[in-house]
Amino acid sequence: MNIGDVARLSGLPPKTIRYYEDIDLVRPLRSENGYRSFRQQDVHKLAFLGRARALGFTIENCRTLLALYEDENRESMQVKAVAEEHLRQIDDKIAQLQSMRATLDQLVHACAGDHRPDCPILQDLARETPDAEA
Repeated sequence: MNIGDVARLSGLPPKTIRYYEDIDLVRPLRSENGYRSFRQQDVHKLAFLGRARALGFTIENCRTLLALYEDENRESMQVKAVAEEHLRQIDDKIAQLQSMRATLDQLVHACAGDHRPDCPILQDLARETPDAEA
């Protein structure tokens, strides 16, 4: 199969497929003239990677998950550990976003939004932090 066929079947753009090849996540065969020749197993790997990336797994997580998927002697606890760590990171990011939202919500509500120049949003952004004094 050529890259266009694989892109259609895997749901990934050709640019992403080329990138995954460049970083050795997939290794399609090459014909004598240098053209890529993808196999069904390459399509499967690419679809796997697409789903993992859609869940936010990093490239290195994907590399680990793909290796575990291909290892018939894997232990599911290894896979679970990768997924649990990723879930912890997502929870941390959600907490950070909620904190940012709460702060911004307070600032927006504190700002009159009128024709006067004073603005609590700008005052907060301009305040000095301990790290900025160094």
